Amino acid sequence: MAFRSSKNSFYGSNPNREGVLVTGCSSGIGRAIAVHLAKKGFTVFATVRKEADVESLHNLNEPNLIPTHPLDLTKLEHIPNVVEAVKRELSLRGKEGLYAIINNAGGGFIAPLELMDLEKFRIELEARILGPVALAQAFLPMIRKSEGRILWIVTPALIPIPYVSSIHVCDFAINCIARALQIELKPWKIPNILIRCGGVKTAAPARTGQELEESFKQWKRERFELYDQALHKLQEDLAKFDLKRTNPEKVAEVVFKALCAKKPKRRYMVAHMARAANFLEHLPQSVVDSIMARRV
Repeated sequence: MAFRSSKNSFYGSNPNREGVLVTGCSSGIGRAIAVHLAKKGFTVFATVRKEADVESLHNLNEPNLIPTHPLDLTKLEHIPNVVEAVKRELSLRGKEGLYAIINNAGGGFIAPLELMDLEKFRIELEARILGPVALAQAFLPMIRKSEGRILWIVTPALIPIPYVSSIHVCDFAINCIARALQIELKPWKIPNILIRCGGVKTAAPARTGQELEESFKQWKRERFELYDQALHKLQEDLAKFDLKRTNPEKVAEVVFKALCAKKPKRRYMVAHMARAANFLEHLPQSVVDSIMARRV
């Protein structure tokens, strides 16, 4: 790959300790991305909410991996301290700008909209929409200095999958945010890149399944019975789907590729069923809705 001669930026396979900030690094995709990028030579600010996760990351003994705590994106007051910590560390390493933000934090849960826990939904909206926008506002001056980029970890397509609106509502919004930023930041040539992930093998699916079982007990029986059959069928389908999930390291490899590309694509696809879901997105809305209706 070719390199561009610039004081603060790079393109090519040698990250030269450029700084990147990854959200949601306690486990799963975020942790895999943080570790992979650190091993490849990036200075990685791996943000976590809990102190126990700081120790876990420290135990990896990776010198380029810097656990950054606390950053809970539902608590915007955390962001200024993170910005200062990143500036300090990069200065010590002879860097001024931050090359990339990789927005990964967030979880999601299964529930019909009629039965959705609105407090849990609010937290998801804040963590995946409001928080990342606040993070961009805070770090964009540093990203300009590095002629950097912003990456968004999302699901593979903008399609209305029933019972997982907590995830897909956020992805519809992120798509809009990323596209708007791509236009607004055009004068500084700051790409906004969607990493569209299909089924990835993490602890999240099992945790989501346990939460769904708890929800079965908590929902009002007369309302739950309306969805009982469909939700149990969904559980069976997900159990089969889980067997085919892709290791999160594959996502990390794609992220590295997107960071190092001279002319990155606007969208990258990775993991089980990503391309199939992407194909559905390009069908007429009535056709997509008809296909999704077969799941209920």
